Amino acid sequence: MKKLLLIALCFPLLTLAQQTYVPDDNFEAHLEARGMGDGIANNDSVTTSNIVGITRLGVSNQTISDLTGIEDFTALTDLSCSDNQLTSLDVSNNTALTSLRCFSNPLTSLDVSNNTALSVLVCYDNQLTTLDVSNNTALTTLWCYDNQLTSLDVSNNTALTTLRCYSNQLTSLDVSNNTALTDLHCYDNQLTSLDVSNGNNQNLLNFNVTSNPNLTCINVDDVNYSTTNWTNIDAQHYFGANCSSPNSVQEIINTISLYPNPTSQVITISIENFNGNIQTEVYDLIGNRLQISNETTISLQDYARGIYLLKVAYGDRVEEVKVIKD
Repeated sequence: MKKLLLIALCFPLLTLAQQTYVPDDNFEAHLEARGMGDGIANNDSVTTSNIVGITRLGVSNQTISDLTGIEDFTALTDLSCSDNQLTSLDVSNNTALTSLRCFSNPLTSLDVSNNTALSVLVCYDNQLTTLDVSNNTALTTLWCYDNQLTSLDVSNNTALTTLRCYSNQLTSLDVSNNTALTDLHCYDNQLTSLDVSNGNNQNLLNFNVTSNPNLTCINVDDVNYSTTNWTNIDAQHYFGANCSSPNSVQEIINTISLYPNPTSQVITISIENFNGNIQTEVYDLIGNRLQISNETTISLQDYARGIYLLKVAYGDRVEEVKVIKD
């Protein structure tokens, strides 16, 4: 009799359903309201069997600050958790995930390191300073603008078609491996280096690199094509097939200085410790020679805004400098 009583007491414990810990009351309430809970409000848990088969989950604009419990949504392919109060998000256990939309949170940490099937990542309007997408080889769309990123490595993301990384603090960007790219918006950064020479520039239809005041030369496949078709650039930006340092067109080469630079009308050439004759040839970026002058003051008044190359010959030397026409 005692043995039967002991079995009876223990049996309910053996049949209890496995639970998933969900400490955020708003997240738990959302799951309860959609039949994924355990029927008990505010007990910080839901029934695991109710969530393991879920493939799509939308919890946007629910005032959620902690998404703990998401790790047991192992079949999840689509997660939308935008417009919440999340400061960190780890979806490394959700290996089936193909689409993640977590924009408009105060996220400072985002872990997508195990999400090799991820093709769409929309994480703009957060506070991310780093973003590692090196393992997301299936990624086609990356919207990470309006963050605080100082670097972004997309060299392993060869399937990428859309990259919008504007309004960050990026100093360099290399998309030369992203041959499928059709959309690149990287304006409003601190770029000093940009390489777009991916061998497929004619398919890059949407291109905007404005508001990058420290950038001058942009590495491309075809200078003429880019100059004609990519007009969303700053006045000091120009396209080149082999951009190299110095990056600032206002830097002088050896002893030659130009002023004012930028200029709207004339440019004056000054060569330190040299008082002899000089000859200056003015070229556009396509290589057309526009004028030859033996004067130290060159008029650019009749030229269009842009970047021009001056070849200055003096003594036994020939040096090249760039000038900006406002």
